[in-house]
Amino acid sequence: MTSTTTHSTTYTPDHPAGLPVGEDWVDPGATAPVHFPYTGELVAHAPVGTSALAQQAISVAHELRGTVADLPSHVRRSALTAAHRRLTERRDDLERLLVLETGKPLVDCRVEVDRTLLTLLTAAEEVARLHGETVPLDLLPSGEGLVGFWVRKPVGVVVGIAGYNYPLLLAAHKLAPALAAGCPVVVKPAPQTPFATLWLVHVVREALAEAGAPRGAVQLVTGGVEVGVALTTDPRVAAVSFTGSAAVGHRIARDAAPAKVLLELGSNAALVVAADADVEAAADAVVRGGYYASGQACISVQRVVVVEPAREAFLDALARRVGDVAVGDPREASTRVSALIDAASTERVRSWVVAAVEAGGTLVHGGDVVDGVLQPTVLADVPDGENAWDEEVFGPVVVVRTVPDLDAALEAVNRSRYGLHASVFTESLGTAFAAIDRIEAGGVVVNEVPGFRSDVMPYGGVKDSGVGREGPRFAIEELTVTRMAIIRPSAARTTGGAR
Repeated sequence: MTSTTTHSTTYTPDHPAGLPVGEDWVDPGATAPVHFPYTGELVAHAPVGTSALAQQAISVAHELRGTVADLPSHVRRSALTAAHRRLTERRDDLERLLVLETGKPLVDCRVEVDRTLLTLLTAAEEVARLHGETVPLDLLPSGEGLVGFWVRKPVGVVVGIAGYNYPLLLAAHKLAPALAAGCPVVVKPAPQTPFATLWLVHVVREALAEAGAPRGAVQLVTGGVEVGVALTTDPRVAAVSFTGSAAVGHRIARDAAPAKVLLELGSNAALVVAADADVEAAADAVVRGGYYASGQACISVQRVVVVEPAREAFLDALARRVGDVAVGDPREASTRVSALIDAASTERVRSWVVAAVEAGGTLVHGGDVVDGVLQPTVLADVPDGENAWDEEVFGPVVVVRTVPDLDAALEAVNRSRYGLHASVFTESLGTAFAAIDRIEAGGVVVNEVPGFRSDVMPYGGVKDSGVGREGPRFAIEELTVTRMAIIRPSAARTTGGAR
């Protein structure tokens, strides 16, 4: 940072100029301004890559895939642990940078750095757990005398594309498991938020070099749609790990074939308030889970499904809390909701709120844009077919609907094209297990926000929320393939049998 004050909006990059492609940094010949979403002030000018530079990075990664696959486990683990250590030493600067380029409240940026550090450390630990198993081939007579075992091998070149809402964390979830698995990786950050990811890649590359590995094992190319297309359609790419919208994810899945795809897409996460729920705790969860990161999180609370007997007490508890959500400058530690990533996003979310009310929904709280910030908003009884209920809002908006019973609540949760995380508040073990059994989602959370995620757990969705799982252990499995070894110790066969 160029200033010791937390209110500076100027950032001086803590890495070389240009883009990390190959062993060095390459000048792409163009830059674009990155602005602080809250005030619109300039943060810095970021390098902008091209499709030709993307292809160059893939060429480097493809040439290095054998070298990276052969890196000893201690080298891969050492590079990740060194990166963890160095970023830990600079965490305050990282937090401030994340606030500036995302506009996300400081409290959420602190959580992002915590989770990034855990992801790097856990991926380093998982290097020691890559192993195979023996297989009893003699279950058939033809297998008598054969020895069988399988091992895991890296898939090859990985492309990791991160979203703007958690640029450091999402990039870490692409980069660290790929490196741990022995795969060269090319990272593409969102155009609005390149700097934290550039810093992460720089630190990992330097750690690789000090461990005796090529810097080109980890590269980064910025840019727009054309760069993303160049990266995801190159036939030399073995796997694409993408976090973003369902529409883009679907296109990547089609265009990247036959490469493997890991897609962490959108959601409209639901929170069920059962008839026996602790409504005070549920209301607190809606406020905590609906407005963190200004609502720009895939698993923030969006749909609140309340079983009729709990309706009045829950709405009363929610009304007492939502007005206390601190709105304003994201650099302040007390702020919980601030500006969205850009003015277009703010206008889109506001228009969805207006449309929901025009369709018969009730505006319970908020809905206004004050000094460029959409205020924490609560809608009630929004009908099906409205974006505020059906689609991913990605803003500080929660929508409450009342249903007669638990069956209707679970049906309402599942009547969505998304299925990432959902939660239920209840005092009944039976209700909890009914939700776990019946809700169609990648994760079901009981008596906590659907936005709870530990970075060591398997994380991903079903339906239009994506395919594959993140979390270092599970991502490493996705980025490796089993190779079966079948050995007859002696060429001479002593028994017969069907093949």
